[in-house]
Amino acid sequence: MKTRYGASMETTGGNTRMSISKGVNPWVVAITVTIATFMELLDTSIANVALPHIAGGLGRSFDEATWILTTYLVANAVVLPMSAWLSRVFGRKNYYMGCVVLFTLSSLLCGTAPTLPIMLIARILQGIGGGGLAPVEQAILVDTFPPAKRASAFALYTVAIVTAPAVGPVVGGWITDNFNWRWCFFINIPVGLLSLFMTNRFVRDPDSFAEERKTARTPEGKLNIDATGIALIAIGSAALEVLLDRGQLDDWFGSTFICSMLVIALTCLVTAVIWELNEKDPVIDFRLLGNRNFAISNVFFFLFSVGLFASTTLIPQILQSLYGYRAIDAGLVLGPGAGVITLLAPVGAVLVQKGIVRPKYLMFLAISFAGYSFLYYSHLNLDTDYGHWAFARALQGFGYAFFFVPLTVIAYSELRPDQNNKASSLTNFFRNWGGSFGIAFATTLAERRSNFHQARLGENLPASSTLLQETVQSLTLYLQQHGLSPVDAAHKATAMVGRMFNAQVQILAYMDCFYAIGVLTLVLAPLALYTRNFKIDPDASPGH
Repeated sequence: MKTRYGASMETTGGNTRMSISKGVNPWVVAITVTIATFMELLDTSIANVALPHIAGGLGRSFDEATWILTTYLVANAVVLPMSAWLSRVFGRKNYYMGCVVLFTLSSLLCGTAPTLPIMLIARILQGIGGGGLAPVEQAILVDTFPPAKRASAFALYTVAIVTAPAVGPVVGGWITDNFNWRWCFFINIPVGLLSLFMTNRFVRDPDSFAEERKTARTPEGKLNIDATGIALIAIGSAALEVLLDRGQLDDWFGSTFICSMLVIALTCLVTAVIWELNEKDPVIDFRLLGNRNFAISNVFFFLFSVGLFASTTLIPQILQSLYGYRAIDAGLVLGPGAGVITLLAPVGAVLVQKGIVRPKYLMFLAISFAGYSFLYYSHLNLDTDYGHWAFARALQGFGYAFFFVPLTVIAYSELRPDQNNKASSLTNFFRNWGGSFGIAFATTLAERRSNFHQARLGENLPASSTLLQETVQSLTLYLQQHGLSPVDAAHKATAMVGRMFNAQVQILAYMDCFYAIGVLTLVLAPLALYTRNFKIDPDASPGH
């Protein structure tokens, strides 16, 4: 019996198993759908690095330019949870290709945008296109590979979603230093065209997905539109994303605007959950969270993104502001972590597929190791060199390399084939919000702890401090010996001591962020042991 992607189903003794024919190799499909997802995640981190250059190029202040990031994230957050429903309406392949087309064309518009308003419109379109890529890719991988082979496919997916944010600052720094910020968007065009060609050539909707698509319409052929659910989720997600992205800039709850966003987000999202739980065909099926393995997995999808995006945001900030690194140099510190994941994620897949280690034990050990890596970060100081920063990132990568593969396998372990599509939207929903919460948490905590340490250090180092006065006097004498007048030397010495004081305050605040994330990670790690055991059937067919 012929099935999708050039595979065939053979039935023997009432048992169905999959055999790959001379058609398309499943790995070709996996690589095809990973290209666009990698492009989308890479572009997000590139835009962060290039933002000051974009602001200057458009003649706007940096605060105004931050809306370039916010509009993209809002559009992305709105579309992402609805991707399962949209793929049923348009067909998974058609929807995926539509997302790639929209992302590619809007990237062209971003690169040619002459003004900020046009740039913001282009970024909204880009966010709409990018929002559907990761969930659909995950659903395609689940349906393309049988349960016994999914771990390997998820290893590839892990490399993409972890490596892209790490590589982005390096690529973004190199482009902005050597070319023009507009090329940060233009580079998406050839990648998008390649993705379109390969998707059209190699990807097919599974035959049984046609049955699932029928659920999106009534017997009369009309669309089953959960209009109330869509509206509540869209408005609530948009408000929450604005809240998280703009909160620190607008002084959080000292701002009427931010308080309004909080009220709107809570009202809409709580109402949406209640509504969706009672809807026959919900746009987001929260009932899936009634499955223990799936629910616990989503807690870790959220936690994974909190740690990954918080650290990916903090490390370049620390290295550029306190160590004087260029953007590209700071990005290179993230490289070892991505390299470790690329090398070891396939090893994690083998451990799961061969049954050498139960997925829940491997996940527990991996997340514990990732938590330890954050505690290692928290002991670094202003004298730490590149090698130690890179080693710390490699430790974090070692944990994540063995974490995401068993996590994803556990997430889909007890779901029916017809639930895979909706499950992929929900897992990416939690992963996306984990990233947003992680960035907001890190930036806010760093600011608050900076104020705390400034007050505490100031109490212990008053202007009358003998040590402080001796330090200023010795620096003044040193500067006088190198040609400065006594007055200028005294002023410069005082300024130098002030900068050293502020640097110590900032590094302590940043280390507190790493410590908090490490403790949170280690506290939640034992939750992995509460997932139910399951058996991976090597002869089982893919999801559909």
